[in-house]
Amino acid sequence: MILIIAGTQTKQFERLFKVVDNAIQKGIINDDVVAQLGYTKFKSPNMKTFDFIEEAELNKYIKKADLIVSHGGIGSITSSIKADKKVFAMARLEKFKEHKNDHQLQIVNKFHDLGYIRKIEDYDDFIREYKNLNKFKPKKPKFGNTKIIDIITEFIG
Repeated sequence: MILIIAGTQTKQFERLFKVVDNAIQKGIINDDVVAQLGYTKFKSPNMKTFDFIEEAELNKYIKKADLIVSHGGIGSITSSIKADKKVFAMARLEKFKEHKNDHQLQIVNKFHDLGYIRKIEDYDDFIREYKNLNKFKPKKPKFGNTKIIDIITEFIG
């Protein structure tokens, strides 16, 4: 199962859902897909969608997922990698009016550079990474001492 997480940002993020939906339509993805839309107004017969659910319920989906496709929110990314999941992340970008600035791009780039996740920017990135999913062995961070959070917080400034 693939889980898409858009977080709780109030701006739309259709770009993320369209990437995965296109891959389903083209037969590249055959797995069940569950999507947490947040405030994004997106409909697809190809995936189960919901706006928001309780954290405990979301954690059940995270635990069940083979792959998590997330927005660039630090909470969504860290909860997914803490659960020992493979994560693809796409940053919400200011130029698409998905966020007020590009701080998510900095977060995604840093987690990617550290080897914890795969960064995706568009459909082609997603397809390339998805086809190589079995080769992706994410580095396991140590969260007990919050070192990764400190590194990213310092990086963002």
